[in-house]
Amino acid sequence: MAMSSTYADLLVPCEKKKALVVNAAVVIGASWLLALSAQISFYVPFSIVPVTAQTFAVLMIAAMLGSKRGSFAVLTYIAQGAMGLPFFAMGKAGVWVLFGPTGGYLVGFVVAAMIVGRLAEMGWDRSVLKTAAAMTLGTLAIYTLGVFWLTVLTGSLQTALLVGFYPFIAAGVFKVITAAAVLPVGWKLLKKAGIK
Repeated sequence: MAMSSTYADLLVPCEKKKALVVNAAVVIGASWLLALSAQISFYVPFSIVPVTAQTFAVLMIAAMLGSKRGSFAVLTYIAQGAMGLPFFAMGKAGVWVLFGPTGGYLVGFVVAAMIVGRLAEMGWDRSVLKTAAAMTLGTLAIYTLGVFWLTVLTGSLQTALLVGFYPFIAAGVFKVITAAAVLPVGWKLLKKAGIK
């Protein structure tokens, strides 16, 4: 399939020096948005992993920025949190977070950004069904790696699913539906405005 543009491609100027500055600003800004979404968090009963707005933010950032900028934004976010900024869920910080219960999900964010970003570059974010499929694949990547790491930590797949997957199914479905409703409409509005 032919490559398509992402939302971010519409912002980037043709001149190389300006493009570098804009891309850097977009990546850093997206990493801060991801850090902000991590603070919208709470624990559900029996879970050691908080419910956050991060998964939705990761999926939307990836779709809007593409695979490279999206994954760089996630990596930048993780690096800032690992260096001590209170960017992780519940204001946590430090390298130790990467080895805790949420470590697998953080790695999953990078993989999801690559998958969803690449599919968006292929134009999957232009239709409701393809957007939903892309978001579902990205969500599955996040939870697969998250549950895998929880299984390593707890020694039980059943426990990992109980505390790290089942409580998040409804929210995950809601996030996929929301993204599938929003992204294609955005492209239609841009087309009407003559920006696309």
